[in-house]
Amino acid sequence: MPTFEKTEPAAPVEKPLQGREFILATDQERNAAFEQAFDYRGDVTLHLLSGETIEGYLFNREPSGNPPSVSILLKGSDQPRQIPYFEITKVVFSGKDAADGKSYEAWKAKKKAERDAEARRIEEKMKADGYL
Repeated sequence: MPTFEKTEPAAPVEKPLQGREFILATDQERNAAFEQAFDYRGDVTLHLLSGETIEGYLFNREPSGNPPSVSILLKGSDQPRQIPYFEITKVVFSGKDAADGKSYEAWKAKKKAERDAEARRIEEKMKADGYL
């Protein structure tokens, strides 16, 4: 009789946001896009109803504000700008995500390699000095 193994479903693979574009037609689409843009660690480009296009780091969103708005630090400036949701027609994830591909596991492996190299260096010095 065949045996069946119970396995966990594979976690869905999320596509990176860099380069993706979201056209915002509904409040639900706006809320979802701005939540992702808030978590994104790179620049975004916002297309406005006026035809203006701005690029910068989206660092805050206020979905319950009156009116709901986002705050963006414009590229090349230290002055933030607040823009109401309804003025934004499209969000483009235009900048590189600074944390893309950097996981906790990769960080742990890097730190272990650094500690191991330091331990080898100390051991070699102690042997050269006659302590080992």
